[in-house]
Amino acid sequence: MRKHGLAVEAAMRHYARLFKEDEELWGMAGLLHDFDYEKYPSLDDHPYKGQEILRENGFGEEIREIIMGHAPHTGTARDTIAKKVIFAVDELTGFIVAVALTRPGKKLAEVEVKSVKKKMKQKTFCAAVSREDIATGAEELGLTVDEHIAHVLEAMNGIADELGL
Repeated sequence: MRKHGLAVEAAMRHYARLFKEDEELWGMAGLLHDFDYEKYPSLDDHPYKGQEILRENGFGEEIREIIMGHAPHTGTARDTIAKKVIFAVDELTGFIVAVALTRPGKKLAEVEVKSVKKKMKQKTFCAAVSREDIATGAEELGLTVDEHIAHVLEAMNGIADELGL
């Protein structure tokens, strides 16, 4: 989960720079978005329990709202670019890690947009990852799926060592 948080943080920071937004805020939201998941994995609890913990520890409403935006089951409107981005990158970062682990050297540097797209067509590969959410996320950002994958790959390659990939 820590590596997932780092991957989402990197993607959020990348997009914050691209959209000229608050890189620290977005990065922190990405890093913390699933911090409660191991303890509270049910949809009834996650990310709601995390919200309580963050509020109790002085985290503001803006970061908590961004985090809520990553989870469609919360019903949180993706009415800001930050909420759209966290939703768009969450599933994709995990999917890209899975693709990297299928490569001979298990390195992100070996992953290309076309290899991610090819794996997306294989319904049994990472079957729990919603391809529809990935496509919707890209669309909400005004990007093609290929452009979105390329952005997230670039961000993740920047921290490949931290990810062990």
